[in-house]
Amino acid sequence: MSQEILFWVMAALATFLVGASKGGLPGVGLMGVPILAQVVSPVYAAGLLLPLYVVSDWYGLWLYRKNYDAWNIKLITLAALIGIAIGWATAQYNNDALVKVIVGLMGLWYTADLIWKYSRKAEVIPKPADVPRGIFWGSLTGFTSFVAHAGGTPYQMFVLPQKLDKMTYAGTATITFAFINMLKLPPYFFLDQINLASLERDIYLAPIALIGAWAGFRLTRLLPEKIFFRCVEVALFLLSIKLLWDGITTWSV
Repeated sequence: MSQEILFWVMAALATFLVGASKGGLPGVGLMGVPILAQVVSPVYAAGLLLPLYVVSDWYGLWLYRKNYDAWNIKLITLAALIGIAIGWATAQYNNDALVKVIVGLMGLWYTADLIWKYSRKAEVIPKPADVPRGIFWGSLTGFTSFVAHAGGTPYQMFVLPQKLDKMTYAGTATITFAFINMLKLPPYFFLDQINLASLERDIYLAPIALIGAWAGFRLTRLLPEKIFFRCVEVALFLLSIKLLWDGITTWSV
C-alpha cells in the first residue's frame, strides 16, 4: 500500500471516530490524533483534524438542539477561554508530554475513586455545577484541549459527578466542545497548524465526519443509560492510561 493511500485510510478512520465522538459516543474521539499520527506528525494530525471536529460539532449542535444543560455550557466555555488563552500565550514553552501525564493521573484518580465507591456500594451523591469548580475544570479543559486535544478528561471530571441524564450529558459535551473548538481555530491558524493545504484535505474528509456524528448519535440513543455511563467511565479510565503512557514515552527533558 502506497504512503498516500495509507494516509487517506488512516485519515478516514480518525475522522470517523472524531465524528462519532461528536455524536455522543464516549471516548472514541481522542483516538483520532494518535491514529493519524501513525502516518504524519502529531502536530499536523492535530491541525488537520481540528476543522473536522468543528464540522461535526455543528452537526452535533443540531442533533442535540433539545438535549443540553445551558448553565454547564456557559460556565465551562467561558472558563475554557481562559485556558485556551494561557495555552496560546505559552505555546512555545508547553510540554505536551507533561500535560498528558498530569491529565492521565487525574483521570486515573477519579476512576479509582469511583471503583472504590462502587465496591463499597456507597451512594454517589450528585455534585452541583458550582462556579469555583467550574472555573478550575473549565480552564483546565480549555488548556489541555488546546495543547493536546485532551480536554475531555477534565471536562468529565467536572460534569460526570453531576449525574445528568444520558442525552443531556452527551448534548452538553457536544455543544460545549463545539464552542471550545471554534475558539481554538484562530490560534491554530496563527501557529500555522492549519493552512490551505490541510483545509483542502479536510474538504474530502468532511462527509466522513458527518457520517460518524450520525452513527455516534444513533448508538448513544440506543445504549441503555446505565451502560452508557459505564462506557463513559471505562473510556475515561482507558484514555487516562493512554495519556499517561503517551506522556511518559514521549517525555524529553
